[in-house]
Amino acid sequence: MAANTPGDVSDSQFLTIAEVAAKMRVSKMTVYRLVHGGDLPAVRVGRSFRVTEDDVNEYLRNSFYNAG
Repeated sequence: MAANTPGDVSDSQFLTIAEVAAKMRVSKMTVYRLVHGGDLPAVRVGRSFRVTEDDVNEYLRNSFYNAG
């Protein structure tokens, strides 16, 4: 069996836009802006989007801001 490769999402947990918004404590519109702006990768399923939990965590890790 092949090892997991980048882009392999077979073990990923997918979240809805509403779940991502709740996790990040922002509005759904903010999450849609991140997805449409290319800042947060998403998969389109029909008319809705799904985002992997790993991608949300990576976005948050990369978004830390040191003030002062």
